[in-house]
Amino acid sequence: MPIAVDACAAQHQGDRKEQQDRVAILAHARKRGVALAVVADGMGGHTGGALAAEQVVHTAKTNLDQFSAKDENSQLMLESSMREAHTMIKASRFMNEMDPHSTAVMLLLQPGRMTWGHCGDSRLYHFRGTRLVTRSVDHSYVEYLIATGKITAEQAKAHPNRNVLLASLGGQEEPKISIDGTSDLAPGDAFVLCSDGLWAYFDDAELGKLVAGNSARLACETLIDKARERGKGMGDNISVAVVKLVEALPEKPALPT
Repeated sequence: MPIAVDACAAQHQGDRKEQQDRVAILAHARKRGVALAVVADGMGGHTGGALAAEQVVHTAKTNLDQFSAKDENSQLMLESSMREAHTMIKASRFMNEMDPHSTAVMLLLQPGRMTWGHCGDSRLYHFRGTRLVTRSVDHSYVEYLIATGKITAEQAKAHPNRNVLLASLGGQEEPKISIDGTSDLAPGDAFVLCSDGLWAYFDDAELGKLVAGNSARLACETLIDKARERGKGMGDNISVAVVKLVEALPEKPALPT
């Protein structure tokens, strides 16, 4: 069954003084059907975080344009993109006397396959209809506590250290990078990439329902509107990319001349 893609990326500054997130859906420069969705949540104060997140997107675009889907490994491309961004962000701290960091989550779209990777707590969700198939596991202190049985997922929502990351791009230590993917794709599948300024306000069931019931564009608008409302004037930067797989419509026959 032919599959088409319905995709949209959006963001909101929230109630912060500066937008330090970056989000993009990038088409391959030469290869049709190959694209990369990226969300980066910058940290570091002043312009440091914004520059770090911008570096993630810039590096991802450069590597995508050089990527040969036929000859190269998609997982290695994503990991290389994040490691190169890490190196560039780390180098910038010496030039700008700032402390820039960024999370990153990337989704590589290829015909018949999706590959994704992340560092930090910007997330990827894969839904089939309204059902959650999988989601990335944050590189955060509360996720570590959950994994070791010290707290529950419900307790993590109100934990005082819920924003503490165990990995990011640009820090002194080498980043932890997690890579995954699937070739099990069908119309009705949806992928959501987002920063914590969005996912903090939704459970998996609500997120899946809102994405499944709307176009990619309307899903982005609805999610941002609800996150803004629930932030009650204290909302973080919000970034989201929604990639939906839909059944391709048959081509209309050419009219006789």
